[in-house]
Amino acid sequence: MRARILTVLAALCALLLTTTDAQAIKGGAPDNHEHPYVGELLFYDPTAIDPRFTDPGAWFTCTGTLIDADTVVTAGHCTFPEGTNGRDDGHPGGNDVWISFAEVPNFSILPPSSTFAPDRNAARYAAWSAALNASQEWTRATATPHPLFDDAAFFLHDVGVLQLSKPRPMSTYGKLPTVGLLDSLYKQNKQQLYTAVGYGLEGSGPKTSLGGDTRRKADLRLVNLTGVGGIGRGVSAKFSSNANTGGTCFGDSGGPIFIKGTSTLVAVVSYSKNVTCAGTSGAYRIDQPDDLAFLHSV
Repeated sequence: MRARILTVLAALCALLLTTTDAQAIKGGAPDNHEHPYVGELLFYDPTAIDPRFTDPGAWFTCTGTLIDADTVVTAGHCTFPEGTNGRDDGHPGGNDVWISFAEVPNFSILPPSSTFAPDRNAARYAAWSAALNASQEWTRATATPHPLFDDAAFFLHDVGVLQLSKPRPMSTYGKLPTVGLLDSLYKQNKQQLYTAVGYGLEGSGPKTSLGGDTRRKADLRLVNLTGVGGIGRGVSAKFSSNANTGGTCFGDSGGPIFIKGTSTLVAVVSYSKNVTCAGTSGAYRIDQPDDLAFLHSV
């Protein structure tokens, strides 16, 4: 798993792709087609290590939100490490990313990794990218992180976009917020509910994981606007994540946090304070001037 540890914080980052099934979001409920514009990302990082292989290169999943026919908003750390045609070209982002908007994306088109391990990682990339390119469900895209994104301090500018290679028109899309919207909402009503949507794990532990790769939703409350443990102060928001309200987990990274009952996106899932995805989670606010300027420019 591509993880970032900061003191007691583990990044809620991309989930290393293995064979998974069942559920997503920690707790919560099935999405039941309520958010068809939320999709699951599958991307290839040519520099990451997959322990099953002797050479570098690993596949990960994240979540993202379609905001128009060919633009997806996700986390910066889900757009930073992509390769370009299977290689590291030395620049952030790349075109080795695909997205599906199915409630349960079809991974069966991908030949098992075991048929390529341990020394045919390049052949796995060739087979998987060909299968994804030929699929009617999966759409290839080009990933671009926020221009100030720094992988060593990802939480400071943790937003990125995908530009789809072909449009995916829908009847409705996620909506960008106005500047400072989260501040206004928190001031007006600290009991305001928000909805997280994602394809991440249903449960996680030091040596275990449960579920994933099914779109689910969970209602959260905003705890404060100073991040988790002070990490991301001013740009990250701390949301509840417990057994009563559900929460987010690995693979939900980049997934939207909406104002409940609306398609207005106020933040994207960014990080958690522990490997069990318990307690609270940090979300990167996208209602800041620099983030909105970046998103509108794209």
